[in-house]
Amino acid sequence: MVKIDTSWDEQPVDITSEANFIWSIANKLRGTYMPDKYGDVIIPMTIIRRFECALEPTKDKVLAKYEEMPTYPARAMYKISGFQFYNTSKFDLKELCNDPDNINSNFKSYLAGFSADVQEILRNLDIESNINKMDKGGCLYSVVKAFSELDLSVAKFDSIKMGYIFENLIARFYQNVDAGQFYTGRDIIRLCVSLLLAEGSEDILEDNKVVTVLDQACGTGGMLSTAYTYLKHLNPTVDVHLFGQELMGQSYAVGLAEMLIKDQNIDNFKHADTLKEDCFPDQKMRFVLENPPFGTPWGGKDAKQGQEESVKEEYLKGENSRWPAGLPKTNDAQLLFIQSALSKLDDNGRAAIIENGSPLFTGNTASGESQVRRWLLENDYLDTIVAMPTDLFYNTELATYIWILSKNKSQKRKGKVQFIDATNIYEKLRKPLGKKKNEFSKENREQITKLYTDFVENDISQIHDNTEFIYREYTVMQPLQRSYAITEQRIEKMLPNLNSFFDPVKFNELQESNKKLSARDVKKLTKFKKNKPIYDQLISILRDNISDKIYKSPESFAPVAENLLSNIIDKKLLKKVVDGLSQMDKSAEIQNDKKGNIIYDKDTADTEIVNIKTPIEQYMAKEVLPFISDAKAFFEEDLGKKKPVIKTGAEIPFTRYFYRYQMPQSVEKLQNMIDNLEQSISVEMNNLFDKTGDVNASK
Repeated sequence: MVKIDTSWDEQPVDITSEANFIWSIANKLRGTYMPDKYGDVIIPMTIIRRFECALEPTKDKVLAKYEEMPTYPARAMYKISGFQFYNTSKFDLKELCNDPDNINSNFKSYLAGFSADVQEILRNLDIESNINKMDKGGCLYSVVKAFSELDLSVAKFDSIKMGYIFENLIARFYQNVDAGQFYTGRDIIRLCVSLLLAEGSEDILEDNKVVTVLDQACGTGGMLSTAYTYLKHLNPTVDVHLFGQELMGQSYAVGLAEMLIKDQNIDNFKHADTLKEDCFPDQKMRFVLENPPFGTPWGGKDAKQGQEESVKEEYLKGENSRWPAGLPKTNDAQLLFIQSALSKLDDNGRAAIIENGSPLFTGNTASGESQVRRWLLENDYLDTIVAMPTDLFYNTELATYIWILSKNKSQKRKGKVQFIDATNIYEKLRKPLGKKKNEFSKENREQITKLYTDFVENDISQIHDNTEFIYREYTVMQPLQRSYAITEQRIEKMLPNLNSFFDPVKFNELQESNKKLSARDVKKLTKFKKNKPIYDQLISILRDNISDKIYKSPESFAPVAENLLSNIIDKKLLKKVVDGLSQMDKSAEIQNDKKGNIIYDKDTADTEIVNIKTPIEQYMAKEVLPFISDAKAFFEEDLGKKKPVIKTGAEIPFTRYFYRYQMPQSVEKLQNMIDNLEQSISVEMNNLFDKTGDVNASK
């Protein structure tokens, strides 16, 4: 078997000075833009200048052909320009500066000369409104002039180096977006790609191999670009087809610009909501790479328009749906993206998906989240979970995980899930960028990838059977044993049982209300007025018959209650009274149904979570019966009901498996720390008052 070198990295590219220079142009925007909006100008202007520099060698040929034949087909013009875009305007940024008085209209005319795909990019970047804003703020000329002097030619900046510059600029801009919508650093993407290619990917080395890569939340296309670079390094003959979907217009525009520069098929890069549609329904993928948004709702009032309807409509397709395992709670779409990724993979496909901690453990047994996890495990799709360090992203400190999914696991991994705790494998950045304080070095990636490929257990790598995370939920109850008595304490405890008949609190509330009552409340008040005399009489009779006598079975107490109350209340209400006057009593008789079967007390019900491979008898003998000898376990799952009762679920409590107990500090040490803190505060307070005294004295 050929081993793929996943540790490869591009030669280090230092673009700090170039990126700093480009961002420094933002100083010209002061007074017109707030600092968190500088990216609205800097990023689209960088794209425009990059396009302009890329087209410069063929610009004259394009203009000549356009003047000769204005209707010349776009695809034919691509061959002349050398790219999947062109510009037919006689203007460029330098020329615009020769006519400052008309720079606004001339700039718009220049942009109108770009081909349709570039127009799409510029629309999503809202460049025209920013031109107007800069013009009104008096900084349009200075910004255009600064960019006109910037050399972003392909000769000076190849796609790799330009990618680094874009990454740096975007990272600065994306520091200010919501936590669920953030840029993924190249170091993280490289690790994802390394893990993805480390196993089950030897076929990519075949001559002229066609490889498809999808990102369903592709943002600016960073994951796709990195995967492309990796694959082309490993096999220069490989034919890489990149596919991407992105909801945010600005991110999509930047990504589309990157695809144009890389000469990718831009028909495979869509501005679309993955939760609403699959833009490539007939295309299966070899690889899926993605970092979908965290905690983004797909339903409810906070979801984007049409999402909930589309998701539910897709779900109704059953096994052919993009989410065959079920729907998670409407407040988080992460597990929808995971299911959709798997639906897009071919039979040999692999996926690397970044998630936060929620998909691992949220939701009860019957929840959509639990059932998705169960589906992943039962179908053996979940390969590995890697816990990453915090402070890796530019605008969030959340704990994050890489999920490796596989449609065709290696033999050694079948039925297994590997956990890798990489939370302490990182390098500190010399200078934090936003909240990003840590990064993965080449050596860090090699270490983590080796942990993956070695597939052995150690302090930070664990291997578990799939079944370890699948469980059954049992209800454990004790036999119904209740004693009955008429005491003041039991009467008070019984009263809530009668609230549907008469509720004193609600009655007073309705009677004393100053607001006009609804028809429903009027009806309820009328009922309570009718029942109040009977209720009062019932309580009075019980209190007149308070006794210390205790009855050990309902059979012995029921005649007593009937004798006292049957003349004023019906059998249904009488039963509520009898039940309310009872309490658990292990000395009482065990109650049986008409068939002689033991009745179990629902008030004693407790839930036990039992691994699916553990016999319930074995579990009870070890965990329950030594403490409650007469307890019995019930598995109440019923999938045949109209609304199925589900009692089998799955949870992946990753952090629990790597928990290390830390001895608490001694009382003496804590006391010393408190004493030292108090002394420090005292000194600071004295110094403060001394200074204040000096000031007052000087006055």
